[in-house]
Amino acid sequence: MKRNERRRFTREPKYVLENDVIGDSWRMFRIMGEFVEGFDGMSAVNVPSISIFGSARTAPDDPWYKKTEQISGELAKAGYGIITGGGPGIMEAANKGAHEAGGVSVGLNIALPHEQTANPYANFPLQFKYFFVRKVMFLKYSEAFICMPGGFGSLDELFEVVTLIQTQRIKPCPILLVGSSFWGGLIDWVKDQFLAQGTISKEDLDLIQVVDESEEVLDIIKKNIVI
Repeated sequence: MKRNERRRFTREPKYVLENDVIGDSWRMFRIMGEFVEGFDGMSAVNVPSISIFGSARTAPDDPWYKKTEQISGELAKAGYGIITGGGPGIMEAANKGAHEAGGVSVGLNIALPHEQTANPYANFPLQFKYFFVRKVMFLKYSEAFICMPGGFGSLDELFEVVTLIQTQRIKPCPILLVGSSFWGGLIDWVKDQFLAQGTISKEDLDLIQVVDESEEVLDIIKKNIVI
């Protein structure tokens, strides 16, 4: 980017680049501080916990919102903690289900210029600035991952988990995609392209399970994660 282009780009406060505000050395300390706060906060969660991913844009009257709330509530009643991104939509539904069931409801909220505002149902909220720090908290403190219908962010989180298990950076755990009508096309594409062209193995595809009913979710979680 040329110098004059950079000035025009940063004139509007909404788009100020972080490099123009603090230097890289000071940013390192901010990142370290965020890791410390995250580790200290999450270490207080003393129950096996499940991360639930999904769209921030899902409305409360949407069937996926209601199904997420049901799944989360049933998991909380069974003694599992629920971890979400702390925002609206599917995240709110998951936190709400856990909160109203009297369970641990963790919200790892992140500051964004749109969409992401903290929902009121996380009884254990944490705030983050950096996506990668927040991801570490999901990965380190979750025993399983449930992906409800979502967008780019949900796909990012899903494939991050699959990649880390595939490369043996984290231990294998259940990865459940809820909704065959939503996820079926993605799985077909992965089979037709990745698997067919040999860029993944069949064992890699076996890391993911597609389910439809909340009873299936609870059954798989209970079989794999004993409280």
